Amino acid sequence: MSLLRNAIENGEFAVTAEMAPPKGTDFHHLMECARAIKGRVHGVNVTDFQSAVMRATSLATCKLLKDEGLEPVLQMTGRDRNRIAIQGEFLSAAVFGIPNVLALTGDHTVVGDHPGAKPVYDLDSVGILQAATTMIGGKDMVGNDIEGGVDFLLGACVTPRFDPLEAQILKMEKKVKAGAKFFQTQAVFDMDTMREFREKTKHINAKVLAGIIPLKSAPMAKFMNNNVPGIFVPDELIERMKNTEKDLRVQEGIKIAGEFIRQLREENLCDGVHIMAIGAEENVPAILDAAGL
Repeated sequence: MSLLRNAIENGEFAVTAEMAPPKGTDFHHLMECARAIKGRVHGVNVTDFQSAVMRATSLATCKLLKDEGLEPVLQMTGRDRNRIAIQGEFLSAAVFGIPNVLALTGDHTVVGDHPGAKPVYDLDSVGILQAATTMIGGKDMVGNDIEGGVDFLLGACVTPRFDPLEAQILKMEKKVKAGAKFFQTQAVFDMDTMREFREKTKHINAKVLAGIIPLKSAPMAKFMNNNVPGIFVPDELIERMKNTEKDLRVQEGIKIAGEFIRQLREENLCDGVHIMAIGAEENVPAILDAAGL
C-alpha cells in the first residue's frame, strides 16, 4: 500500500509537498529539494503545467521522483488534453507505478506564457475523476476492457474561503461521488475559515489536507489577497511580516506556517497538510521542522 493511501485510510496526519517541474531539462535543484524531504512526507505532488506555463511534464517528473524513492502524486488537468490523452496518461502512470492522482480542471491558457494556446477542457475535474474510477474498474470510458491493472488513490481540490461556501461543498460531494478520497485546499491563513469549513463538511466522506503557503513578505500577502481567488491573509499576519527585518522575513513566514500547522493539528481542523512553497521548495524541510513534523 502507498504511503499516502495508508496515512489517509488509517487516520494519520498526512503530509504532502508540492513541487513544480522545471522549465527546461535541468532537474538538479528539484531533485536536491526532493531528497531533502525523503522520508518526511507521505507524497510529493507534482504540478501539471502550473498556471498554464509550459514546463516539463508532471508524469516525467513523477517517474524521476519515484526512482529516487519518493511517492509522487500525479496532477492531471483537463486544460491541455482530451479524454483519450488523459486516459493514456493514466495508463502510463500505472506502468510507472505512480499510485496517486490529483484531478484539476486547470487555469485557462490566457493566464500562462502561451496565451494563444488552444485550451481543451474536454473533461473537468469531476470528469477526470470519473475516468480514473472507470479505469480502476477495468474499463476505459467507452467500455473497452483494459489489459492489466490500474489503481490510484484519487484526490481533488477545494477552496474553503469561497462565497457561497455551499457551492464548494456541492462540488466536493460530486467529486467524492466520482471517486475522490482526499482534498487539497487552496492556501488558508486564518483559523476561523478552517473552523467553519470543518464544521460544514463533516458529513463528507473524504480527508482534507489544508493548503499551506509560507509568506515571504507583506507585499506578497497583499498581492494574494487582491489577485488570488479564495485566499485571505489576515491583517495581523501582514503587519507581522511588514514589521520583520527584511533579511528575516522568509524565516518569519516559515515560522508562521509552522505555528498554523500546529494549531490546525491541535484543533483537529484537518486530516493533514499540503505545503506549497512556490518556487522555494528548498524551504520545505524548515517548514516541517517549524511544524514539528
